[in-house]
Amino acid sequence: MTDRHDDSGWIEVICGSMFSGKSEELIRRLRRAKIAKQRLVAFKPRIDDRYDDEDIVSHDDRRVESIRIDDAREILDYVGDDVQVVGIDEGQFLGSGLPTVCEELAGRGVRVIVAGLDQDYLGRPFEPMPTLLAVAEYITKTLAVCMKCGKPANRTQRIIPSRERVVVGASGAYEARCRHCWNPDEVSEHESDENVTEVERKGVTDGP
Repeated sequence: MTDRHDDSGWIEVICGSMFSGKSEELIRRLRRAKIAKQRLVAFKPRIDDRYDDEDIVSHDDRRVESIRIDDAREILDYVGDDVQVVGIDEGQFLGSGLPTVCEELAGRGVRVIVAGLDQDYLGRPFEPMPTLLAVAEYITKTLAVCMKCGKPANRTQRIIPSRERVVVGASGAYEARCRHCWNPDEVSEHESDENVTEVERKGVTDGP
């Protein structure tokens, strides 16, 4: 058994609104680790089947192979002593145990990279990401482009009529907005109730 209880482990968090390139940046870092011939494992929530059932996929169709899980604690079952890098996408959907799991892995000498939304559609902190931000060594805040005015955007605008905190969806359900154009009470006049039901039923997300 390899002893990796050293100072080589740490936590990196990539956070921001939807459409800000979080998954793209996660994939970029994982690809670089693969080029360096480091042993890596990637995970994503089972709820996220937007573009592929298995792979982590960015909005621009970059992808990396991953394992689908329901809860962060499942990660420990897949990370052996030979794993050097762990990638986790959509961390906001993996439960309150995610920070503890990441801390355990980092303590074992693993580089842990987590991407996820830091705010929900109402602008509230989206746990467990804020707790993870507090314990991470490295934080990258990604910004999108506001779909109203073109300025840097750090908020997620829901454009379908639903008050559920989690409605999984992509461009048909959400837009990136800047602080000044974001309005949590706004709903799209172009979405019928029938279409909303279909979006919610399909479960295609990066979404809060």
